[in-house]
Amino acid sequence: MSSLPEIFSPDGPLARAIGGYRVRDQQVDMAERIAAAIKSCAVFIAEAGTGTGKTFAYLVPALQSGGKVIVSTGTKTLQDQLFNKDLPMVRDALKAPVKIALLKGRANYVCPYHLQRALADGRFLSREDAADARRIAVFAKTTQSGDKAECIEVNENSPVWSHATSTRDNCLGQDCPDYKECFVMAARREAMAADLVVVNHHLFFADVMLRDEGMAELLPACNTVIFDEAHQLPEVATLFFGDTVSTAQLLDLARDARNEGLANARDCLALPEAAKQLEKAAKDLRLAVGVDTGRFSCGQLEEKPDFLPALQALEAETAAFAALLETQAERAEGLEKCWQRATELEQRLGQWRSGGDPSIVRWGEAFTHSLQLNATPLDVAEIFRKQMGGHPRAWIFTSATLAVQGHFHHYCAELGLGEPDSACWQSPFDYAAQAVLYAPLGMPDPNAWNYTDAVVDAAWPALKAAGGGAFFLCTSLRAMRRTHELLKARLADEGLDLPLLVQGEGSKNDLLQRFRHHGAAILVGSQSFWEGVDVRGEALSLVVIDKIPFAPPDDPVLSARIEQMKKEGRNAFMEYQLPRAVINVKQGAGRLIRDETDQGVLMICDPRLISKPYGRKVWQSLPPMKRTRELQVVLDFFATRQSR
Repeated sequence: MSSLPEIFSPDGPLARAIGGYRVRDQQVDMAERIAAAIKSCAVFIAEAGTGTGKTFAYLVPALQSGGKVIVSTGTKTLQDQLFNKDLPMVRDALKAPVKIALLKGRANYVCPYHLQRALADGRFLSREDAADARRIAVFAKTTQSGDKAECIEVNENSPVWSHATSTRDNCLGQDCPDYKECFVMAARREAMAADLVVVNHHLFFADVMLRDEGMAELLPACNTVIFDEAHQLPEVATLFFGDTVSTAQLLDLARDARNEGLANARDCLALPEAAKQLEKAAKDLRLAVGVDTGRFSCGQLEEKPDFLPALQALEAETAAFAALLETQAERAEGLEKCWQRATELEQRLGQWRSGGDPSIVRWGEAFTHSLQLNATPLDVAEIFRKQMGGHPRAWIFTSATLAVQGHFHHYCAELGLGEPDSACWQSPFDYAAQAVLYAPLGMPDPNAWNYTDAVVDAAWPALKAAGGGAFFLCTSLRAMRRTHELLKARLADEGLDLPLLVQGEGSKNDLLQRFRHHGAAILVGSQSFWEGVDVRGEALSLVVIDKIPFAPPDDPVLSARIEQMKKEGRNAFMEYQLPRAVINVKQGAGRLIRDETDQGVLMICDPRLISKPYGRKVWQSLPPMKRTRELQVVLDFFATRQSR
């Protein structure tokens, strides 16, 4: 077997197989450290700046390790890219006899049983939905994998997918008449037989917590777990280590029970009426919260006069529905499953209502048509540490943004990792020559009523000098909408023909394609565009960040955590809020320079970057770009770029 320096060398297998391959010392060093951690079953944390080539740095030692490896990514986009492009490329270059598999959550695979039920029921809201259902049925007959990402004729957000896939709640498991044709089970079997399995963080935690997604057998057998985009783990872990119950689950239960009744218990005339009553009670609970969407603490919900009566009514209706389903459960597997679901949902509603555990924060999130009630642990460190115990294996955590000023204390504390081995590798890009960090003078306080107007005023000269090719990254949806409105008016006033795109106009991928295609567009976005976005070349040469992205202090989970840390005599701002904000700024900044030839300006408008002592921590955590407060430096930078 070749050594790592040989594999990564200018005449090694990677260079021979991959066009445009460059040797990077940081990449070789990182690969060697990961190989050592795998060999000794250690925990290792690695921050690798953009352009280090971290994907190859972990894939090469993973493929050479000889054990079973799980690679978990933050997004399904990266998951698909790894499985379809990067992994086969490295495996073929190394001629490694390694079997690879892709495993996603069950909602990504067509379910023949539920698809047939939906087609037979035929209750689609529009002609387009009915046509989508037929397209999915054609796809289901020809696909090998059943992965909805391959069904390009149907939008991934089509409402029909919820009828054509299964959930943990409504899957019949081995009792299903279509069990042999089940795509979820086929994907799990492939994953069990593979040497390297690509999953995503949501799937990893759903399985670790719920023992549902087919990794319950995978994890014990594996020798190495590698988390890419590992900065997202604390957030995802928090989501899964808690408990949730939503009105959408109850509406799904009513629908599924009605369909099962039509197929297997037509003579039970009480069932359709009971399903209707359950739907009404679920909708009434959503209405009790009011028209606003957003997050509410338990206290805020309980202050609403109709909320608790509506919650108790829904609990009672669910209990009555469960009792009715129990009388029919023996008639079909589907009816029995509905009875079990109703019983479980009734229990979860009761648990949420009664509360009582001080280490759990209860809160709700209202969407347009549904309400989700959440019980979230204030601290996930202990739970995560427990999951890592048991069978000795290597745990690798990597991302371009994990450290604050080169330290991982906050990250290790959040996940209960202790003091493991860690390393930071700077990006190989020449930031001093390629980029300028611009903090404009004279900005008002970020809480001022006209702050967003001031951001657009300050950014406008830079935007014109760049000739478009800009991202405006906003910290709130309100600021995003106002920025879009102001830019639209400016472009019209000055007669500038630059395409203006805004988050929400289409899917993220669709907007990015349009942005790249135009080459001089302006894209206004919020959270979705701060990370996982790769636009190279002149299509993106200006990134404007309106504020340091602190999480809103009225967020129920954050405010409960702050309260808890204060009680423990800790500084929640320095220990928790600031490190998270630093990592978010680093993610946003990382959109700008994506390769050796990119050039651009990162503009951070928030005056606290300079005026507050904590702003220095943000400032010092950013790549070593040339720093300025003078607009003229930015205009000169764009002028010289254009004359090259």
